[in-house]
Amino acid sequence: MTTRLKIYNDALLLAGERSLASLTETTESRRLLDQVWNSDGVLKCLEAGQWFFATRTVQLDYDPDIDPDFGFNRAFTKPTDWVNTMALCSDEFFNVPLLEYSDESGYWYADVDIIYVKYVSSDEDYGMDLNKWPGSFEEYVAAHFASRIVLKLSSDPKKLEMLLKVYEDLMKKAKSAAAMAQPTKLLPPGSWSKARLRRGMERGNRSGDLY
Repeated sequence: MTTRLKIYNDALLLAGERSLASLTETTESRRLLDQVWNSDGVLKCLEAGQWFFATRTVQLDYDPDIDPDFGFNRAFTKPTDWVNTMALCSDEFFNVPLLEYSDESGYWYADVDIIYVKYVSSDEDYGMDLNKWPGSFEEYVAAHFASRIVLKLSSDPKKLEMLLKVYEDLMKKAKSAAAMAQPTKLLPPGSWSKARLRRGMERGNRSGDLY
């Protein structure tokens, strides 16, 4: 089970520092880790990818109190827990991407009355629910925290250089794991495949005409 203390101790292990017995220890390392946490340390990691465990899907109606002066005539308020967009569509099954819209300062603008949005959420039941984190993301967050505090604790630039390499590798690993966890989608047939299918059907029809 992932906990804040475990994240802190994983970060300290990467930084070559002593682990904490609790979150109430009065140490410099705990104070620095608290500072990273309170400065949206986890949110910065959530912003870096399209994490399946943090995915939330909503239907949004346009805001009748907003009347755009020009351009798209409907405005949709972004959810307060929105981190980044994974898909924005005009149908609930996410088969029809909404291609004509604008993303501006807390709103989406479009010419439809309803939109369907799949996004990375920072809500406590989604991205900030530590128990939903896969191991790869937990390692990535710990590396991020470690890279932020290591120079304050050791003043050793070589440690920072090493940690930044670990950080990059773990971020790639976490993103790869997230991509593999997404459902497989079949690509639509190309023009060549469609032509072969059409010719096959025509041959079948001609064969049927012989009987």
